[in-house]
Amino acid sequence: MRLELLGLSKRYPGCVANDAVSLKVEAGEIHAILGENGAGKSTLMKMIYGVVKPDEGQMLWNNKEVEIKGPAHARQLGMGMVFQHFSLFETLTVAENIALYLDPSELGSMAALRQHIEQVANEYGLAINPDRKVGSLSVGEQQRVEIIRCLIQDIQLLILDEPTAVLTPAEAEHLIKVLKQLAAKGCSILFISHKLHEVNALCDRATVLRAGKVTGSCVPRDTSPAEMARLMLGDGLTLTKAFEPGPSGDVLLQLKDIEVPPTDHFAIHLRQLNLSLRRGEIIGLAGVAGNGQDELVDLLNGELSATKGQVLLAGEPIQRLGVQQRRHKGMAVVPADRIGRGAVATMSLSENNLLTGCITHGAKAGLIDWKVVSARAERIISHYKVKTSGKTEMAGSLSGGNLQKFILGREIEQAPQVLVCFHPTWGVDVGAANLIHQQLIKLRDQGAAILLLSEDLDELYLLSDRLGALCAGQLSPVAPKSEVSLERLGQWMAGQFDAQHDKETCHAD
Repeated sequence: MRLELLGLSKRYPGCVANDAVSLKVEAGEIHAILGENGAGKSTLMKMIYGVVKPDEGQMLWNNKEVEIKGPAHARQLGMGMVFQHFSLFETLTVAENIALYLDPSELGSMAALRQHIEQVANEYGLAINPDRKVGSLSVGEQQRVEIIRCLIQDIQLLILDEPTAVLTPAEAEHLIKVLKQLAAKGCSILFISHKLHEVNALCDRATVLRAGKVTGSCVPRDTSPAEMARLMLGDGLTLTKAFEPGPSGDVLLQLKDIEVPPTDHFAIHLRQLNLSLRRGEIIGLAGVAGNGQDELVDLLNGELSATKGQVLLAGEPIQRLGVQQRRHKGMAVVPADRIGRGAVATMSLSENNLLTGCITHGAKAGLIDWKVVSARAERIISHYKVKTSGKTEMAGSLSGGNLQKFILGREIEQAPQVLVCFHPTWGVDVGAANLIHQQLIKLRDQGAAILLLSEDLDELYLLSDRLGALCAGQLSPVAPKSEVSLERLGQWMAGQFDAQHDKETCHAD
Protein backbone atom coordinates (compact mmCIF):
# COMPACT_ATOMS: atom_id res chain seq x y z
CA MET A 1 0.00 0.00 0.00
CA ARG A 2 1.54 3.30 -1.09
CA LEU A 3 -0.69 5.64 0.95
CA GLU A 4 -3.39 5.11 3.57
CA LEU A 5 -5.44 7.79 5.33
CA LEU A 6 -7.24 6.94 8.57
CA GLY A 7 -9.87 9.41 9.82
CA LEU A 8 -8.15 12.58 8.56
CA SER A 9 -10.00 15.77 9.62
CA LYS A 10 -9.44 19.49 9.14
CA ARG A 11 -11.60 22.29 10.55
CA TYR A 12 -11.63 26.02 9.90
CA PRO A 13 -13.77 28.65 11.64
CA GLY A 14 -17.33 28.05 10.47
CA CYS A 15 -16.32 25.18 8.18
CA VAL A 16 -15.36 21.50 8.40
CA ALA A 17 -13.21 21.03 5.29
CA ASN A 18 -12.56 17.31 5.87
CA ASP A 19 -14.47 15.06 8.26
CA ALA A 20 -12.78 11.74 9.17
CA VAL A 21 -11.65 10.92 5.64
CA SER A 22 -10.22 7.44 5.06
CA LEU A 23 -8.89 6.03 1.79
CA LYS A 24 -6.21 3.71 0.40
CA VAL A 25 -3.97 4.14 -2.64
CA GLU A 26 -1.98 1.17 -3.90
CA ALA A 27 1.40 1.31 -5.63
CA GLY A 28 0.88 2.02 -9.34
CA GLU A 29 -2.79 2.93 -8.85
CA ILE A 30 -4.43 5.97 -10.44
CA HIS A 31 -7.01 7.08 -7.89
CA ALA A 32 -9.55 9.83 -8.59
CA ILE A 33 -10.93 12.16 -5.92
CA LEU A 34 -14.38 13.35 -7.02
CA GLY A 35 -16.61 16.02 -5.56
CA GLU A 36 -18.23 19.35 -6.30
CA ASN A 37 -16.43 22.64 -5.65
CA GLY A 38 -15.93 23.08 -1.91
CA ALA A 39 -16.26 19.36 -1.14
CA GLY A 40 -12.81 19.32 0.49
CA LYS A 41 -10.71 17.75 -2.28
CA SER A 42 -7.94 20.35 -2.40
CA THR A 43 -7.68 20.57 1.41
CA LEU A 44 -7.27 16.79 1.58
CA MET A 45 -4.49 16.88 -1.03
CA LYS A 46 -2.75 19.71 0.87
CA MET A 47 -2.81 17.63 4.06
CA ILE A 48 -1.19 14.71 2.24
CA TYR A 49 1.47 17.02 0.78
CA GLY A 50 2.17 18.76 4.10
CA VAL A 51 0.88 22.23 3.18
CA VAL A 52 -1.90 21.92 5.79
CA LYS A 53 -1.62 20.07 9.10
CA PRO A 54 -4.59 17.77 9.93
CA ASP A 55 -6.44 18.26 13.20
CA GLU A 56 -7.06 14.52 13.61
CA GLY A 57 -6.24 11.21 11.98
CA GLN A 58 -3.27 9.16 10.78
CA MET A 59 -1.35 8.84 7.55
CA LEU A 60 0.58 5.73 6.48
CA TRP A 61 3.25 6.01 3.77
CA ASN A 62 4.54 2.71 2.40
CA ASN A 63 2.87 0.99 5.38
CA LYS A 64 4.63 3.17 7.98
CA GLU A 65 2.93 5.92 9.99
CA VAL A 66 4.27 9.33 9.05
CA GLU A 67 3.65 12.97 9.97
CA ILE A 68 4.37 15.21 7.00
CA LYS A 69 6.16 18.29 8.31
CA GLY A 70 5.90 20.30 5.10
CA PRO A 71 6.15 20.13 1.30
CA ALA A 72 9.95 19.74 1.41
CA HIS A 73 9.51 16.69 3.67
CA ALA A 74 6.84 15.32 1.32
CA ARG A 75 9.19 15.70 -1.65
CA GLN A 76 11.98 13.91 0.28
CA LEU A 77 9.58 11.00 0.81
CA GLY A 78 8.86 10.89 -2.92
CA MET A 79 5.69 12.98 -3.37
CA GLY A 80 5.01 15.66 -5.96
CA MET A 81 1.98 17.93 -6.33
CA VAL A 82 0.59 20.14 -9.10
CA PHE A 83 -1.60 22.79 -7.47
CA GLN A 84 -4.76 24.18 -9.02
CA HIS A 85 -3.50 27.72 -8.33
CA PHE A 86 0.06 28.07 -9.51
CA SER A 87 2.98 28.53 -7.10
CA LEU A 88 5.44 30.16 -9.49
CA PHE A 89 7.56 33.33 -9.33
CA GLU A 90 6.65 35.41 -12.38
CA THR A 91 9.93 37.37 -12.46
CA LEU A 92 12.06 34.21 -12.66
CA THR A 93 12.63 31.93 -15.63
CA VAL A 94 11.15 28.45 -16.00
CA ALA A 95 14.52 26.89 -15.11
CA GLU A 96 14.96 29.14 -12.05
CA ASN A 97 11.49 28.25 -10.76
CA ILE A 98 12.23 24.55 -11.09
CA ALA A 99 15.66 25.01 -9.46
CA LEU A 100 13.97 26.49 -6.37
CA TYR A 101 11.83 23.35 -6.15
CA LEU A 102 14.81 20.99 -6.06
CA ASP A 103 17.07 20.03 -3.17
CA PRO A 104 20.61 21.43 -3.61
CA SER A 105 21.93 17.88 -3.87
CA GLU A 106 19.63 17.29 -6.87
CA LEU A 107 20.26 20.57 -8.63
CA GLY A 108 23.67 20.32 -10.27
CA SER A 109 24.49 23.04 -12.82
CA MET A 110 21.82 25.28 -14.39
CA ALA A 111 22.97 24.17 -17.85
CA ALA A 112 22.34 20.52 -16.93
CA LEU A 113 18.98 21.46 -15.41
CA ARG A 114 17.88 23.28 -18.58
CA GLN A 115 18.85 20.24 -20.63
CA HIS A 116 16.89 17.99 -18.25
CA ILE A 117 13.83 20.25 -18.46
CA GLU A 118 13.88 20.11 -22.27
CA GLN A 119 14.28 16.34 -22.18
CA VAL A 120 11.34 15.82 -19.81
CA ALA A 121 9.21 18.40 -21.62
CA ASN A 122 9.79 16.75 -25.00
CA GLU A 123 9.18 13.27 -23.58
CA TYR A 124 5.79 14.30 -22.18
CA GLY A 125 4.77 16.58 -25.05
CA LEU A 126 4.78 19.69 -22.82
CA ALA A 127 7.27 21.78 -24.79
CA ILE A 128 8.52 24.88 -22.97
CA ASN A 129 11.53 27.20 -23.23
CA PRO A 130 13.54 26.91 -19.96
CA ASP A 131 14.84 30.48 -20.34
CA ARG A 132 11.44 32.20 -20.64
CA LYS A 133 10.27 34.38 -17.77
CA VAL A 134 7.18 32.79 -16.17
CA GLY A 135 5.42 36.17 -16.26
CA SER A 136 5.50 36.04 -20.06
CA LEU A 137 3.79 32.62 -20.19
CA SER A 138 0.11 32.00 -20.77
CA VAL A 139 -1.98 30.21 -18.14
CA GLY A 140 -1.69 26.96 -20.08
CA GLU A 141 2.08 27.26 -20.34
CA GLN A 142 2.39 27.98 -16.61
CA GLN A 143 0.44 24.78 -15.98
CA ARG A 144 3.02 22.91 -18.06
CA VAL A 145 5.80 24.28 -15.84
CA GLU A 146 3.96 23.00 -12.74
CA ILE A 147 3.62 19.54 -14.26
CA ILE A 148 7.24 19.39 -15.47
CA ARG A 149 8.45 20.54 -12.05
CA CYS A 150 7.00 17.37 -10.53
CA LEU A 151 7.88 14.98 -13.35
CA ILE A 152 11.53 16.03 -13.27
CA GLN A 153 11.94 14.08 -9.99
CA ASP A 154 11.78 10.35 -9.40
CA ILE A 155 8.51 10.30 -7.43
CA GLN A 156 6.38 7.55 -5.91
CA LEU A 157 3.16 9.59 -5.60
CA LEU A 158 2.02 12.34 -7.96
CA ILE A 159 -0.90 14.54 -6.82
CA LEU A 160 -2.66 16.37 -9.65
CA ASP A 161 -5.29 19.03 -8.90
CA GLU A 162 -7.06 19.83 -12.20
CA PRO A 163 -3.92 19.26 -14.32
CA THR A 164 -5.71 19.28 -17.69
CA ALA A 165 -7.99 22.27 -17.08
CA VAL A 166 -6.09 24.49 -19.53
CA LEU A 167 -4.69 21.83 -21.86
CA THR A 168 -6.10 21.23 -25.32
CA PRO A 169 -7.87 17.89 -25.87
CA ALA A 170 -4.82 16.54 -27.71
CA GLU A 171 -2.46 17.64 -24.90
CA ALA A 172 -4.79 16.19 -22.26
CA GLU A 173 -5.00 12.91 -24.15
CA HIS A 174 -1.21 12.77 -24.34
CA LEU A 175 -0.88 13.54 -20.63
CA ILE A 176 -3.26 10.68 -19.84
CA LYS A 177 -0.98 8.33 -21.79
CA VAL A 178 2.04 9.64 -19.85
CA LEU A 179 0.27 9.13 -16.50
CA LYS A 180 -0.56 5.56 -17.47
CA GLN A 181 3.12 4.99 -18.28
CA LEU A 182 4.12 6.42 -14.88
CA ALA A 183 1.60 4.19 -13.12
CA ALA A 184 2.93 1.16 -14.98
CA LYS A 185 6.34 1.93 -13.47
CA GLY A 186 4.83 1.86 -9.96
CA CYS A 187 4.12 5.56 -9.41
CA SER A 188 0.78 6.13 -7.66
CA ILE A 189 -1.35 9.04 -8.83
CA LEU A 190 -4.05 11.00 -7.01
CA PHE A 191 -6.11 12.74 -9.66
CA ILE A 192 -8.63 15.53 -9.15
CA SER A 193 -10.59 16.48 -12.25
CA HIS A 194 -14.06 17.74 -13.09
CA LYS A 195 -13.67 16.31 -16.59
CA LEU A 196 -15.39 13.02 -15.86
CA HIS A 197 -14.60 11.50 -19.25
CA GLU A 198 -10.90 11.80 -18.29
CA VAL A 199 -11.55 10.07 -14.98
CA ASN A 200 -13.44 7.40 -16.92
CA ALA A 201 -10.51 6.84 -19.30
CA LEU A 202 -7.66 7.09 -16.80
CA CYS A 203 -8.48 6.06 -13.24
CA ASP A 204 -8.57 2.64 -11.57
CA ARG A 205 -10.70 3.72 -8.59
CA ALA A 206 -12.52 6.84 -7.43
CA THR A 207 -13.46 8.15 -3.99
CA VAL A 208 -16.36 10.62 -3.77
CA LEU A 209 -16.35 13.50 -1.27
CA ARG A 210 -19.40 15.53 -0.35
CA ALA A 211 -19.27 18.30 2.29
CA GLY A 212 -15.89 16.99 3.47
CA LYS A 213 -17.02 13.38 4.00
CA VAL A 214 -16.44 10.23 1.97
CA THR A 215 -19.87 9.39 0.60
CA GLY A 216 -19.06 6.68 -1.92
CA SER A 217 -16.63 5.08 -4.31
CA CYS A 218 -16.70 3.52 -7.76
CA VAL A 219 -14.63 1.92 -10.49
CA PRO A 220 -14.63 4.62 -13.22
CA ARG A 221 -14.24 2.27 -16.18
CA ASP A 222 -17.49 0.57 -15.08
CA THR A 223 -19.29 3.86 -14.30
CA SER A 224 -20.58 6.38 -16.83
CA PRO A 225 -19.75 10.11 -16.46
CA ALA A 226 -23.45 10.77 -15.79
CA GLU A 227 -23.48 8.23 -12.94
CA MET A 228 -20.30 9.76 -11.46
CA ALA A 229 -21.90 13.22 -11.64
CA ARG A 230 -24.89 11.94 -9.68
CA LEU A 231 -22.59 10.39 -7.06
CA MET A 232 -21.01 13.83 -6.65
CA LEU A 233 -24.07 16.04 -6.80
CA GLY A 234 -27.13 13.92 -6.11
CA ASP A 235 -30.05 12.74 -8.21
CA GLY A 236 -31.40 16.27 -8.66
CA LEU A 237 -28.71 17.15 -11.22
CA THR A 238 -30.08 18.03 -14.67
CA LEU A 239 -27.48 18.92 -17.26
CA THR A 240 -28.14 21.05 -20.32
CA LYS A 241 -26.72 19.24 -23.34
CA ALA A 242 -27.39 21.81 -26.06
CA PHE A 243 -28.25 25.49 -26.45
CA GLU A 244 -29.90 26.82 -29.58
CA PRO A 245 -28.36 29.87 -31.30
CA GLY A 246 -30.02 33.14 -30.37
CA PRO A 247 -31.30 35.89 -32.70
CA SER A 248 -28.45 38.37 -33.21
CA GLY A 249 -28.82 42.12 -33.62
CA ASP A 250 -26.57 45.07 -34.44
CA VAL A 251 -22.79 44.97 -34.09
CA LEU A 252 -21.62 45.84 -30.55
CA LEU A 253 -17.89 45.07 -30.70
CA GLN A 254 -15.78 45.45 -33.80
CA LEU A 255 -12.07 44.99 -34.49
CA LYS A 256 -10.80 46.51 -37.73
CA ASP A 257 -7.33 45.60 -39.05
CA ILE A 258 -5.88 45.47 -35.53
CA GLU A 259 -2.12 45.25 -35.16
CA VAL A 260 -0.43 44.84 -31.74
CA PRO A 261 3.36 44.30 -31.86
CA PRO A 262 4.85 42.09 -29.10
CA THR A 263 5.67 43.97 -25.90
CA ASP A 264 8.60 41.64 -25.14
CA HIS A 265 10.61 38.92 -26.83
CA PHE A 266 8.13 36.20 -25.86
CA ALA A 267 4.81 37.99 -26.47
CA ILE A 268 2.59 37.17 -29.44
CA HIS A 269 2.21 39.61 -32.34
CA LEU A 270 -1.49 40.22 -33.05
CA ARG A 271 -1.85 40.77 -36.79
CA GLN A 272 -4.71 41.91 -39.03
CA LEU A 273 -7.46 41.08 -36.57
CA ASN A 274 -10.95 41.65 -37.95
CA LEU A 275 -14.01 40.64 -35.95
CA SER A 276 -17.64 41.74 -35.60
CA LEU A 277 -19.53 40.61 -32.49
CA ARG A 278 -23.27 41.22 -32.55
CA ARG A 279 -25.82 41.87 -29.85
CA GLY A 280 -27.39 38.60 -28.65
CA GLU A 281 -24.64 36.25 -29.87
CA ILE A 282 -21.70 34.30 -28.48
CA ILE A 283 -18.55 33.96 -30.57
CA GLY A 284 -16.27 31.18 -29.38
CA LEU A 285 -12.53 31.27 -30.12
CA ALA A 286 -10.47 28.09 -29.86
CA GLY A 287 -6.68 27.90 -29.81
CA VAL A 288 -3.66 26.26 -28.24
CA ALA A 289 -2.44 28.21 -25.19
CA GLY A 290 0.02 30.98 -26.02
CA ASN A 291 -1.24 31.91 -29.48
CA GLY A 292 -2.48 35.40 -28.69
CA GLN A 293 -5.43 34.80 -26.35
CA ASP A 294 -3.84 36.74 -23.46
CA GLU A 295 -2.90 39.63 -25.75
CA LEU A 296 -6.39 39.77 -27.26
CA VAL A 297 -8.05 39.90 -23.83
CA ASP A 298 -5.62 42.61 -22.68
CA LEU A 299 -6.31 44.58 -25.87
CA LEU A 300 -10.08 44.48 -25.32
CA ASN A 301 -9.73 45.28 -21.62
CA GLY A 302 -7.61 48.36 -22.34
CA GLU A 303 -4.31 47.04 -20.97
CA LEU A 304 -2.65 46.81 -24.41
CA SER A 305 -2.74 49.42 -27.15
CA ALA A 306 -3.00 48.70 -30.86
CA THR A 307 -0.51 50.48 -33.13
CA LYS A 308 -2.84 50.09 -36.08
CA GLY A 309 -6.57 49.64 -36.64
CA GLN A 310 -9.68 50.41 -34.62
CA VAL A 311 -11.59 48.91 -31.69
CA LEU A 312 -15.25 49.97 -31.75
CA LEU A 313 -17.82 49.53 -28.97
CA ALA A 314 -21.38 50.21 -30.17
CA GLY A 315 -19.87 52.10 -33.12
CA GLU A 316 -17.64 54.33 -30.94
CA PRO A 317 -13.83 54.11 -31.16
CA ILE A 318 -12.46 53.03 -27.75
CA GLN A 319 -8.82 52.18 -28.51
CA ARG A 320 -7.65 55.32 -26.67
CA LEU A 321 -9.83 54.62 -23.62
CA GLY A 322 -8.49 53.02 -20.43
CA VAL A 323 -9.88 50.08 -18.45
CA GLN A 324 -12.26 52.12 -16.26
CA GLN A 325 -13.58 54.15 -19.20
CA ARG A 326 -14.33 51.00 -21.18
CA ARG A 327 -16.16 49.48 -18.23
CA HIS A 328 -18.27 52.62 -17.89
CA LYS A 329 -19.29 52.15 -21.52
CA GLY A 330 -20.41 48.55 -20.94
CA MET A 331 -17.34 46.32 -21.28
CA ALA A 332 -16.77 43.52 -18.75
CA VAL A 333 -14.00 40.89 -18.58
CA VAL A 334 -13.64 37.55 -16.80
CA PRO A 335 -9.87 36.85 -16.88
CA ALA A 336 -8.26 33.42 -16.98
CA ASP A 337 -6.25 34.03 -13.80
CA ARG A 338 -8.70 34.01 -10.87
CA ILE A 339 -6.19 35.04 -8.20
CA GLY A 340 -4.26 38.16 -9.11
CA ARG A 341 -6.29 39.26 -12.13
CA GLY A 342 -9.86 38.29 -11.25
CA ALA A 343 -9.72 38.72 -7.49
CA VAL A 344 -7.40 39.76 -4.65
CA ALA A 345 -6.86 36.76 -2.36
CA THR A 346 -6.49 38.78 0.85
CA MET A 347 -9.64 40.85 0.34
CA SER A 348 -13.16 39.83 1.34
CA LEU A 349 -15.82 38.91 -1.19
CA SER A 350 -17.57 42.24 -0.56
CA GLU A 351 -14.34 44.11 -1.28
CA ASN A 352 -13.67 42.00 -4.37
CA ASN A 353 -17.18 42.78 -5.58
CA LEU A 354 -16.35 46.49 -5.29
CA LEU A 355 -13.22 46.17 -7.48
CA THR A 356 -15.24 46.23 -10.70
CA GLY A 357 -18.76 46.55 -9.24
CA CYS A 358 -18.07 50.18 -8.32
CA ILE A 359 -18.69 51.01 -12.00
CA THR A 360 -22.42 50.36 -11.64
CA HIS A 361 -23.18 50.43 -7.90
CA GLY A 362 -21.86 51.09 -4.42
CA ALA A 363 -19.70 54.15 -5.11
CA LYS A 364 -20.59 57.76 -5.88
CA ALA A 365 -18.41 60.86 -5.87
CA GLY A 366 -15.59 58.86 -4.31
CA LEU A 367 -17.70 57.59 -1.40
CA ILE A 368 -18.48 53.89 -0.84
CA ASP A 369 -21.92 52.73 0.26
CA TRP A 370 -20.97 49.47 1.98
CA LYS A 371 -24.59 48.45 2.50
CA VAL A 372 -25.14 48.43 -1.26
CA VAL A 373 -21.81 46.68 -1.91
CA SER A 374 -22.49 44.02 0.74
CA ALA A 375 -26.05 43.45 -0.49
CA ARG A 376 -24.78 42.89 -4.05
CA ALA A 377 -22.11 40.46 -2.76
CA GLU A 378 -24.80 38.51 -0.87
CA ARG A 379 -26.95 38.40 -4.02
CA ILE A 380 -24.06 37.02 -6.07
CA ILE A 381 -23.31 34.38 -3.41
CA SER A 382 -26.95 33.29 -3.31
CA HIS A 383 -27.81 33.50 -7.01
CA TYR A 384 -24.64 31.78 -8.25
CA LYS A 385 -24.58 29.20 -5.44
CA VAL A 386 -21.14 30.19 -4.13
CA LYS A 387 -20.18 27.96 -1.22
CA THR A 388 -18.74 30.27 1.42
CA SER A 389 -19.15 31.19 5.06
CA GLY A 390 -20.30 34.66 3.96
CA LYS A 391 -19.50 37.97 2.28
CA THR A 392 -16.64 38.66 4.71
CA GLU A 393 -14.69 35.52 3.79
CA MET A 394 -11.35 36.12 2.06
CA ALA A 395 -11.38 35.32 -1.66
CA GLY A 396 -8.23 33.22 -1.32
CA SER A 397 -9.94 30.79 1.05
CA LEU A 398 -12.60 29.77 -1.50
CA SER A 399 -12.19 26.75 -3.73
CA GLY A 400 -11.23 27.63 -7.30
CA GLY A 401 -14.65 26.79 -8.70
CA ASN A 402 -16.54 28.82 -6.11
CA LEU A 403 -14.31 31.85 -6.65
CA GLN A 404 -14.88 31.49 -10.40
CA LYS A 405 -18.65 31.56 -9.87
CA PHE A 406 -18.32 34.70 -7.76
CA ILE A 407 -16.14 36.52 -10.34
CA LEU A 408 -18.43 35.57 -13.20
CA GLY A 409 -21.50 36.62 -11.18
CA ARG A 410 -19.85 39.95 -10.33
CA GLU A 411 -19.34 40.73 -14.02
CA ILE A 412 -22.74 39.49 -15.21
CA GLU A 413 -24.58 41.47 -12.49
CA GLN A 414 -23.28 44.67 -14.06
CA ALA A 415 -25.42 43.90 -17.14
CA PRO A 416 -22.57 44.57 -19.60
CA GLN A 417 -23.07 45.25 -23.29
CA VAL A 418 -20.01 43.13 -24.09
CA LEU A 419 -18.60 40.34 -21.90
CA VAL A 420 -15.18 38.85 -22.65
CA CYS A 421 -14.91 35.43 -20.96
CA PHE A 422 -11.54 33.65 -20.78
CA HIS A 423 -11.72 30.03 -19.55
CA PRO A 424 -15.08 30.57 -17.77
CA THR A 425 -15.30 27.05 -16.32
CA TRP A 426 -11.65 26.22 -15.63
CA GLY A 427 -11.52 23.99 -12.54
CA VAL A 428 -15.29 24.13 -12.07
CA ASP A 429 -17.37 21.03 -11.25
CA VAL A 430 -19.98 19.74 -13.65
CA GLY A 431 -22.91 21.23 -11.74
CA ALA A 432 -21.28 24.67 -11.40
CA ALA A 433 -20.24 24.63 -15.08
CA ASN A 434 -23.84 23.91 -16.01
CA LEU A 435 -24.97 26.92 -13.91
CA ILE A 436 -22.34 29.19 -15.51
CA HIS A 437 -23.36 28.09 -19.00
CA GLN A 438 -27.02 28.83 -18.27
CA GLN A 439 -26.15 32.31 -16.94
CA LEU A 440 -24.08 33.10 -20.04
CA ILE A 441 -26.94 32.05 -22.31
CA LYS A 442 -29.36 34.13 -20.23
CA LEU A 443 -27.09 37.17 -20.57
CA ARG A 444 -26.86 36.58 -24.33
CA ASP A 445 -30.64 36.34 -24.62
CA GLN A 446 -30.93 39.67 -22.77
CA GLY A 447 -29.03 41.28 -25.63
CA ALA A 448 -25.39 41.18 -24.52
CA ALA A 449 -22.58 40.19 -26.87
CA ILE A 450 -20.17 37.56 -25.50
CA LEU A 451 -16.68 36.68 -26.68
CA LEU A 452 -15.74 33.27 -25.27
CA LEU A 453 -12.11 32.12 -25.29
CA SER A 454 -11.69 28.52 -24.20
CA GLU A 455 -9.57 25.45 -24.83
CA ASP A 456 -12.54 23.23 -23.96
CA LEU A 457 -13.91 22.43 -27.42
CA ASP A 458 -17.03 20.78 -25.98
CA GLU A 459 -17.81 24.04 -24.17
CA LEU A 460 -17.26 26.08 -27.33
CA TYR A 461 -19.63 23.91 -29.36
CA LEU A 462 -22.19 23.94 -26.54
CA LEU A 463 -22.35 27.73 -26.10
CA SER A 464 -21.20 29.44 -29.28
CA ASP A 465 -23.37 30.78 -32.06
CA ARG A 466 -20.30 31.27 -34.25
CA LEU A 467 -16.84 29.70 -33.99
CA GLY A 468 -13.29 30.68 -34.89
CA ALA A 469 -9.72 30.11 -33.72
CA LEU A 470 -6.53 32.01 -32.91
CA CYS A 471 -3.15 30.84 -34.14
CA ALA A 472 0.15 32.74 -33.86
CA GLY A 473 -1.72 36.00 -33.28
CA GLN A 474 -3.97 35.65 -36.33
CA LEU A 475 -7.71 35.06 -36.38
CA SER A 476 -9.31 32.40 -38.54
CA PRO A 477 -12.61 32.90 -40.36
CA VAL A 478 -15.60 32.99 -38.00
CA ALA A 479 -18.57 30.88 -39.09
CA PRO A 480 -21.84 29.51 -37.65
CA LYS A 481 -21.02 26.47 -35.51
CA SER A 482 -23.27 24.27 -37.67
CA GLU A 483 -20.80 24.88 -40.51
CA VAL A 484 -17.65 24.24 -38.47
CA SER A 485 -16.74 20.58 -38.08
CA LEU A 486 -14.30 19.50 -35.39
CA GLU A 487 -11.80 18.71 -38.15
CA ARG A 488 -12.16 22.18 -39.64
CA LEU A 489 -11.78 23.85 -36.24
CA GLY A 490 -8.64 21.78 -35.66
CA GLN A 491 -7.23 23.01 -38.99
CA TRP A 492 -7.93 26.60 -37.96
CA MET A 493 -6.19 25.99 -34.62
CA ALA A 494 -3.18 24.80 -36.65
CA GLY A 495 -3.17 27.98 -38.73
CA GLN A 496 -4.69 26.49 -41.89
CA PHE A 497 -7.20 29.28 -42.53
CA ASP A 498 -7.31 29.11 -46.33
CA ALA A 499 -5.27 27.99 -49.33
CA GLN A 500 -2.52 30.49 -48.54
CA HIS A 501 -2.15 29.20 -45.01
CA ASP A 502 -2.22 25.45 -45.69
CA LYS A 503 1.51 25.11 -45.04
CA GLU A 504 1.55 27.20 -41.87
CA THR A 505 1.70 25.54 -38.50
CA CYS A 506 0.66 26.84 -35.11
CA HIS A 507 3.32 27.03 -32.40
CA ALA A 508 2.47 25.75 -28.92
CA ASP A 509 4.70 28.10 -26.94
